[in-house]
Amino acid sequence: MSDLSDSTDATSGSAHVTYALDGDIAVITIDDGKANAISHEIVAATDAALHRGRTEAKAVALIGREGKFSAGFDLKTMKAGPQQARDLLKAGADLGHTVYTSPVPVVIGCTGHALAMGAILLFCADVRIGAEGPYKIGMNEVAIGMPVPRFAIELARDRLTPRHLQKAVNLAGVFAPDEAVEAGYLDEIVALEEVVPAAIERAKELAATLHPTAFRLTREYLRGERAEKILAGLAADIQTFTITE
Repeated sequence: MSDLSDSTDATSGSAHVTYALDGDIAVITIDDGKANAISHEIVAATDAALHRGRTEAKAVALIGREGKFSAGFDLKTMKAGPQQARDLLKAGADLGHTVYTSPVPVVIGCTGHALAMGAILLFCADVRIGAEGPYKIGMNEVAIGMPVPRFAIELARDRLTPRHLQKAVNLAGVFAPDEAVEAGYLDEIVALEEVVPAAIERAKELAATLHPTAFRLTREYLRGERAEKILAGLAADIQTFTITE
């Protein structure tokens, strides 16, 4: 990895999310020592780090822990009750929206498994670099009793290839990394040990070659209308979202 400076806990104080400034890029690492489940703590810390990155850097690299990018929402919270599930759903969706509408490019280093909300976050980034190996990537919500939220379906329509959409969304399809490239979850795969340096290098390339104002405006033109649909879908999700036991 490059020599990183200013490595600190993210603004929220979480020990599971760290922020480092490496020249013109911000490197944000999520590592809870377990499955990198999307909890309120992880969401708040990652969101704070992303907002810091958009002010200090020209691109962001968002990295998981070795073997696991994210296993999705924290199921203990999701199954604690309807309101708890809806609150966490909104928090995770807002995080995805932050990545999707980021005024600076975001590269995800998918360091292994990416399931449910972990896979949905892949839709939100500009470049997704995954790891070769026995990893699972996909939206398995329907298989575990959770309807795929409307906001996630809107993101899936944007990034998945049409012929994989039905399998990925309604049939809870889970893909190996090479299949995930074909489906549209990932852009490329490299050896596990190369994921982090490859993601950082790609972020540096984007920071060096893209004009910041032109990128921000084009982002609005390209994703603005769909971003509004995502928020509209989320509002409907919050009213109706339930988990089937």
